[in-house]
Amino acid sequence: MSSLAAAELLALRNRVPVPAVRVNEVAVATAFVSERHLRIDGRTPTSFAPLSGFWQAADGWVRTHANYPHHRARLLSALGIADTGADQSLVRALSGELASRPAREVQETVYAAGGLAVAVASAPATPAKAGPPLVDVRHVGQSVPRPLAPASLPAQGVRILDLTRVIAGPVATRTLALLGADVLRVDAPQLPEDADAHADTGMGKRSTLLDLASRGDRHTFEHLLSQAHVVVTGYRPGALDRHGLAADALLSRYPDLIVAQLCAWDWSGPWAERRGFDSLVQAATGIAAVEATADGRPGVLPAQALDHGTGYLLAAAVLRALSDRQTMGGGRHLRLSLAGTASWLLHGIRPAPARGEVNTYDPDPEPEHRLTQTESPYGLLRHALPPVHYDGAPVNWGRAPTLWGTDLPNWA
Repeated sequence: MSSLAAAELLALRNRVPVPAVRVNEVAVATAFVSERHLRIDGRTPTSFAPLSGFWQAADGWVRTHANYPHHRARLLSALGIADTGADQSLVRALSGELASRPAREVQETVYAAGGLAVAVASAPATPAKAGPPLVDVRHVGQSVPRPLAPASLPAQGVRILDLTRVIAGPVATRTLALLGADVLRVDAPQLPEDADAHADTGMGKRSTLLDLASRGDRHTFEHLLSQAHVVVTGYRPGALDRHGLAADALLSRYPDLIVAQLCAWDWSGPWAERRGFDSLVQAATGIAAVEATADGRPGVLPAQALDHGTGYLLAAAVLRALSDRQTMGGGRHLRLSLAGTASWLLHGIRPAPARGEVNTYDPDPEPEHRLTQTESPYGLLRHALPPVHYDGAPVNWGRAPTLWGTDLPNWA
């Protein structure tokens, strides 16, 4: 979808036929596990911390997420486990504590402490209880169409404020940067990002730090916002509202702005304000049960497909919104969620009719022709090439990731 949306926007800008779009299965398979292919000066990054994973509870299974230090601290504190700093002893202590408690009790206790744990669902929800829509698009207000000038890349000249973290949102904005957008990621200084994750998802972008509670930083942010075409957010519903960054507030001030929002669970309901990651959504929606091993241990998809899939869908939605705005004007409010993508995987895909042959496609575990090396401030990166392709598309990002939070807060 990202490839087609990019090709259509490019054709619209240049008033030419839509260039041919081709999707390479190996390229997509490689990109969906880009974090696993990443090497930094030959070093393999660690994807999951020792306290992140599936654990046997008294009446089922629990999935925890403790990759960030503050999440690890909250998990241990909620369960009354002293942080000794020794991973192996903490693994044993956590395993023993979780085995003595019901799964949902663990879920609610850890959530109340600001940590991350979910009870593993025994089976997928029925279609009647399916999750939020895959993509929710709202055309807001009226404004004069402002066509983008002809360009060599679909998103060239588009300024994007990137308020996202971890994988899904950064994958979306990484894709838009590939296609020519000027993407500036803005983070709060008190929420540090994992350096390895940023080395993977920071391609083509710049990164700066602004504290929106600080008068000076807020003034700088407002100046950036006044010149932005797109704002992409990846925080929980309501988390940015206190800063005046709710979608309706932004669109009332800037009627032709595109506001694209991403969350883990949903935009309303009891789980809307909960923190979430791909692994937790897989566990809570029933995907982990579908992928269970023969002995009943919960399993996972072969990739963090909710993150990557939602990221490329988000990029496609932004590109489509830019195309629509070319002729119709007005602002756009886009909403996606990991749970929406999970629901689509569980309920929205119909098997193709049998054609008398077996699909034997098996992506190469080391598809070297889909990997390249790039010098960066982090060191020499071996990384996956982008999967987005149309005739004339860029084959790689135009710039390596900069160090997290080290760029000036201005547009290129």
